[in-house]
Amino acid sequence: MTTIYHIPAMPEQSIEALNIRSGGIYVDATFGGGGHSREILRRLDRGKLIAFDQDEDVMANLPSDKRFIFLNQNFKFLRNNLRYLGIEAIDGLIADLGVSFHQFDEAERGFSFRFDAPLDMRMNRQGSLTAADLIRKSEEAVLADIFFEYGELTNSRIIAGEIVKARKQKALITTGDLVAVLDFLAPVRQKHKFYAKVFQALRIAVNRETENLKEMLMQALTMLDSGGRLVVITYHSLEDRLVKNFMRSGNFEGYGKKDFYGNPELSPFRLITRKGITPGKDEIAANRRVRSARLRIAEKI
Repeated sequence: MTTIYHIPAMPEQSIEALNIRSGGIYVDATFGGGGHSREILRRLDRGKLIAFDQDEDVMANLPSDKRFIFLNQNFKFLRNNLRYLGIEAIDGLIADLGVSFHQFDEAERGFSFRFDAPLDMRMNRQGSLTAADLIRKSEEAVLADIFFEYGELTNSRIIAGEIVKARKQKALITTGDLVAVLDFLAPVRQKHKFYAKVFQALRIAVNRETENLKEMLMQALTMLDSGGRLVVITYHSLEDRLVKNFMRSGNFEGYGKKDFYGNPELSPFRLITRKGITPGKDEIAANRRVRSARLRIAEKI
């Protein structure tokens, strides 16, 4: 267990963005270390906060507060859980999509290439598919698509080919196994960036992050009350593009759809920030892990 479980990016800006009413109902879709949740609770009086997180490790961080409800589940189950609790509308939702410090720094979780550890990468350790399973079972073309789409690696076919060739000789079961196979493909001056993209791609695929994010955003739209705020912190271009498009148009393509008569449909959101907010120099100097963070805010019309 690390001393610091997680430090949220742009904590003041993101909580202010929620425009919290003391009696409102709010959702922290990614509880993690509980930093955002505690700040929300500080601003609530008779309101309520519901938090989601699929990683059971976060349960060590739960606050004891009668206004707080924690659900050890993926945020893709947002709507059903809220309705089970008798909640038909919420006043705001915040989601910090970054991997927690704890997940990166606990070697056995397999999220980081800094350690030689099992190729796991499951956010929910009850899940059946690990990164090692994905590498062992997937066809070469599927692996290539994963590295291209989720890691934006232009040499994705070569990477996939090397993995398939290597696994015929020996099962790739640790992060060290994977790094060793791909080492000659890593640019000498950009090894860290290369492996970060490889591991990001596998993590996204193992946890179905893109599909789950889309599900959560669509359900958030249905659950937000008029004037409710959607606040999302992204960390890579793929998820940021999805969030940006959804806030601009209510869909993931990023352009307004037309009704039966050909008239453009209005977006269900009012953008509070047209461009994403990024961390300041002081925050980045204190915590380099937030340097790629981008905060986006929208209000339901």
